[in-house]
Amino acid sequence: MTGLAKVEQIYQNRSTRAKELRNEGKKIIGYFCCLTPVEIFTAADLVPYRITGNAREATSKADAYMEVIACPYVRSCLELALQGEYDFLDGFVLPHACDNIVKLYDIWKHNIKPGYAHFINVPHSISRPSHEFFLAEINTFKRSVERLIGRELTTENLNEAIRLHNENRALVRELYELRKKDPPVISGSEVTKTIVCVLSLPVKESNELLKEVIEDAIARKDGPQKKPARLLIYGSEIDSTDFIEMIEESGANIVMDELSIGSRPFWHDVETSNEPLRSIANRYLEKITCPRFYRGQDYATHEDDLEARFGHLRDFARDFNVNGVILHVIRYCDTYAFDLPDVKEFLSKEGLPVLDIEDEYVVVNIPKLKLRVQAFLEMIS
Repeated sequence: MTGLAKVEQIYQNRSTRAKELRNEGKKIIGYFCCLTPVEIFTAADLVPYRITGNAREATSKADAYMEVIACPYVRSCLELALQGEYDFLDGFVLPHACDNIVKLYDIWKHNIKPGYAHFINVPHSISRPSHEFFLAEINTFKRSVERLIGRELTTENLNEAIRLHNENRALVRELYELRKKDPPVISGSEVTKTIVCVLSLPVKESNELLKEVIEDAIARKDGPQKKPARLLIYGSEIDSTDFIEMIEESGANIVMDELSIGSRPFWHDVETSNEPLRSIANRYLEKITCPRFYRGQDYATHEDDLEARFGHLRDFARDFNVNGVILHVIRYCDTYAFDLPDVKEFLSKEGLPVLDIEDEYVVVNIPKLKLRVQAFLEMIS
């Protein structure tokens, strides 16, 4: 079976391998957000499993526990848990990503009653005190995991986990390099499926799958076709390919993303050092590009502030020859909505056409969104 065929198989039922491993005696720990330091799981021989929602299901049960004006992605994740879809997890870890995620922690812990639960308090500002605070939080998380597994995590355990996850990130970046060509060697929907699979497997298996996918994509003769629009998608959670496939079927190639289930967890490595916990803390606090952070610098001008916050998007657009950007905001996500005017201003000044979309995280809205996407593509083609 080819690498892309394996991805398709795993994507259709992504919990299958985790359930197999649990039956073999492994502990499976679910987690939210790319702010969770997965290296700690791997060092402890735990299997990290990224929790996602299901954009094809209503949130009828979850709506009894969370307001309907709460993030629909968060409610969808809770819905699956209440339905028993995450009963194979031995526990869950949740970082302070946003207010809705914080609320979810107590609701999940009280109602799902996982065997293990841990909350990681992530600072919103980036400064020397916040670095020391977050290092203490990572130490607390490490000790919590040590109690779970009944042994101490050594520097060697942690550095080996860092090495494996850095390899994983390097392979994802290699996969993304294939999108620079025109036409790209691999489509945006195929990349999304691959990332979902990568976040569902132990890191060693994930690395082997990525190698096979890269080899398969390079060797095949029936990859994506050349299209006039080459797009970048920026936003938070897109864990289903329905939205991306709609865009690609409308006449565009999605050649880059800045998404939580996309490039964001993989674009920067953890430094290997004799202080692995400090290296982990530094990477997750400094390198994750998310609007929930306030960098705190005293910029001389508004333009300097925009450059510091969104300059990487301009660099992505240049490196991947992008000629249009779609800003995807999940409804009720204040974190991204507050940034929307500034990121639109920055990208527009860079000469990039921008389409902003507020989505309910459900596939039923896709036909309506398709009209807007098609009009946008006509404008930039």
